[in-house]
Amino acid sequence: MPEAAKRPCALATLPPDPTAGDLDAAYAQRGAQIVACDGARRLAVETLLAERAMQDAQHGLKRPPD
Repeated sequence: MPEAAKRPCALATLPPDPTAGDLDAAYAQRGAQIVACDGARRLAVETLLAERAMQDAQHGLKRPPD
């Protein structure tokens, strides 16, 4: 599995004694971070699968569908 697919996502944390504004900002920031991390993971896995498919095609192999 690609490193990017295994790497934990970086998520915003709250400062000590957070305010309501800190909570709102962290909520929005975490949402964006999760979307970006999920996209990077998906791209890494799709790239790996495409590479394997090209290698199999070069060698005349067929893999069963997922």
